[in-house]
Amino acid sequence: MDTKQEADMGVTKESFGFLEDKREAFLYTIENQNGFAVKVTDFGVNIVSLLVKNKEGNIKDVALGYDALEGYFENGIMFGATVGRNVNRISNARFEIDGKEYHVAKNRGKHNIHSDKEHGFHKVLWDSEIIDDHAVKFTYVSPDGEQGFPGTLVTNIIYTVTETNELIVSYHAVSDKKTLINLTNHNYFNLGGHENGTIENTKVKIYADEFTPVDKDTIPTGEIRKVENTPMDFREWKEIKKDIGEKDEQLAIGKGYDHNFVIRNKDCGFRKMAEAMDEEQGIKMEVYSDLPGLQFYTGNTMKPTKGKGGVIYGKGCGFCMEPHYFPNSINTKEFDAPVFDAGEVYQTVTMYQFVTKED
Repeated sequence: MDTKQEADMGVTKESFGFLEDKREAFLYTIENQNGFAVKVTDFGVNIVSLLVKNKEGNIKDVALGYDALEGYFENGIMFGATVGRNVNRISNARFEIDGKEYHVAKNRGKHNIHSDKEHGFHKVLWDSEIIDDHAVKFTYVSPDGEQGFPGTLVTNIIYTVTETNELIVSYHAVSDKKTLINLTNHNYFNLGGHENGTIENTKVKIYADEFTPVDKDTIPTGEIRKVENTPMDFREWKEIKKDIGEKDEQLAIGKGYDHNFVIRNKDCGFRKMAEAMDEEQGIKMEVYSDLPGLQFYTGNTMKPTKGKGGVIYGKGCGFCMEPHYFPNSINTKEFDAPVFDAGEVYQTVTMYQFVTKED
């Protein structure tokens, strides 16, 4: 398929540079007729841009990221990253399945976060295929023992853009051994535009009556606590800045919001989890998924980093909303653990819908 045909279909494919081993990476743009688009690279299935019209009809890029492939070679902040095989924390960087112990990288003190930040799913070249007018499928085969996890894992992720300004991310994975599977995307959103700076005025609503508090190492304690009368209460719209400076043990540990929320009605499957809104731009995002939890992170530990267009991203310049199984669920008896038998299918869908609100 040539570039013109791809463009006519709503998907364009262009070179994004070369890896050190000379393999070529590509950048896919999936766009609808409204100008809404996602740019995603087959290197790590990293989201590079999310293009949304604001209330004045101007395109805003609401995803933090880098202009060039080389930025994603390092990407310690994990802009736009597909996280695998397991997102979030694993206490003491170890876990057991059927009595056998497995060890993963100690990359957050004595603990693990996001599996392997140096050799994770966001730093490998995936196979890619345009599968219809507005969808691209990415495939990666993770060999048995990679990152310390058992089983050869075949993962497919499909990115789809709809005509109603939805980005649908569909995950499908199967292992040949019983293993842990917990995937998500670690995109940093700034609905004012990636160059906007602070997200403190962003309004947020999270459909959760409870959250999972953490210990001093940011590992969930196993408790499920009510959000009522805490800064974690996002049941009604509020600006991120409203309570983030409160004297609160959980905020102090996370240096802001970096917590898993227990989304209502987990047995209902696919449902609305959260919303975010930038009133100045008139851009609203709604997040849907069939997963039990949502990690809300407000970029509290971001170090100054040069991003797209030379913009410097710093603390509080982006927020993450990551549907997933609860952090450290593999080691927490109170939580449902995402352990899948050999041949058992891990399948989940996350959708980000963007709505432009007029004054």
